Amino acid sequence: MRRFKTLPLRSRLALLVAAAVAFAVAAVSVTCWFIVQGKLYGELNNQLQSSATRPQGRNISNTIQNCTSTPNAPSGQAPPDAGGFRAQFESYLQVVTADGQVCVASISPGKIEIAGGDTALAKNPVQGHGTFRDGSDTKGNPVRVLTVPLTIANLDGTTTLVKNAATMYAVPLKGTNATLNELALVLLLVGGIGVVGAGAAGLWVARAGLRPVDELTDAVEHVARTEDLTIRIPVDEESDDEIARLSRSFNSMTASLASSREVQQQLIADAGHELRTPLTSLRTNIELLTRSEEIGRPIPPADRKALLASVTAQMTELAALIGDLQTLSRSDAGHTADRVEVVSLQDTAEAALRRARLRGPELTITADLEPWFVRAEPSALERAIVNILDNAVKFSPAGGTIDVRLKDGELTVRDHGPGIPGDELPHVFDRFWRSPDARALPGSGLGLSIVARTVQQCGGEVTLSPADGGGTIAAVRLPGAPTAPPDTVCAAPRRGGVARAAGGPGGGGAGG
Repeated sequence: MRRFKTLPLRSRLALLVAAAVAFAVAAVSVTCWFIVQGKLYGELNNQLQSSATRPQGRNISNTIQNCTSTPNAPSGQAPPDAGGFRAQFESYLQVVTADGQVCVASISPGKIEIAGGDTALAKNPVQGHGTFRDGSDTKGNPVRVLTVPLTIANLDGTTTLVKNAATMYAVPLKGTNATLNELALVLLLVGGIGVVGAGAAGLWVARAGLRPVDELTDAVEHVARTEDLTIRIPVDEESDDEIARLSRSFNSMTASLASSREVQQQLIADAGHELRTPLTSLRTNIELLTRSEEIGRPIPPADRKALLASVTAQMTELAALIGDLQTLSRSDAGHTADRVEVVSLQDTAEAALRRARLRGPELTITADLEPWFVRAEPSALERAIVNILDNAVKFSPAGGTIDVRLKDGELTVRDHGPGIPGDELPHVFDRFWRSPDARALPGSGLGLSIVARTVQQCGGEVTLSPADGGGTIAAVRLPGAPTAPPDTVCAAPRRGGVARAAGGPGGGGAGG
């Protein structure tokens, strides 16, 4: 069994097919042989039965007397009066007495060997009862034997049962056995050819059926060797079998991996580009401070204060960018789904509004919030709402108004800023994308990407669209219900640090 498991799959399939066919052929052959044997033996039994139904003697007393006086007469030597014992065909015919004496009642090929059942039937004869058996003659030739009670035909047409005597009929089995032997040989040859053919056919079918698996194996080995995720396996679009489904799954997997790698590489490239600016500024400012200390020429206090403020701002921007990257990486890995809870969107929006009012004290922020409960990760949801509000605060003019509304699971934030041009709307949720007007403002370009990813993981959608009269409307639609599920404890909004973790001042924005 262990050696069988080490064979290639196609060899195992071929062997299994051959074994199944061999079992079927053997079962059919054995069944066929026994059926033919039964038919042939039935014909022999009918022949013997036909011979036994003939009247068995007109002068039976002389026959019995001759059998008694001359027991075991030689084959072919009939008594003076055979008493009407004649066979319909070339066969054995003899009379056996209860004590085992034999009298050959007609010209026969030889004598039949006596068995215990023959003498038992002679001792206790039953009218119309007979027994069939396989036996042999005195020369060892196989014969089919029928033993019946000895009866005589009377002149009035009746029959009389003779006690202590039985008649034995037999026919040779040589021809029947020869036929059965020939049949067994033919079945063996045909079955052997069938098994070999089935094995060859099974191997061919296995090779043809596993060809797509071989192609899949080659593709996997190629990917493992070259890391080339662009390879695809040809699939018949009309086919829906297991191989086609496996090929489609492999193609889908490699496409997803290729897309993930492309996004990862793009993220790394964009992150490197975005990190280069604050790092370069930090390096320049720190070098100025270091050179001032080395040459002993102090920087004027005003300039030194400006340099330190610039260093602090760049450090804050760098920390915000790293925090946003960590948030995106956790979202891509699906970690937030492990902390999903029932959250009150109304309470979360109110917590985000408190932070937004601290960032834009000169703005008027109105809110009309209705109860709505969703399933989300509390801190991620609050972060997303804070990012949307930060955008509105950043682009609203001094003394402007921001309208926030929550109704039927849709949260809308409308500002009265310059709005977003139509050609820029398709890019606002891209990572690190920032509109030309926002590049001079603080931000990492990841705020709206975080919003889109968070809302998507909650099963909702977010859109930005121009508002009538100027400004932008940000709409977030989340599935949920106006009441919390029974026996559910809603997560409270997290306090402290959420707005700052969203990217510091201006953590969101149109690309900000």
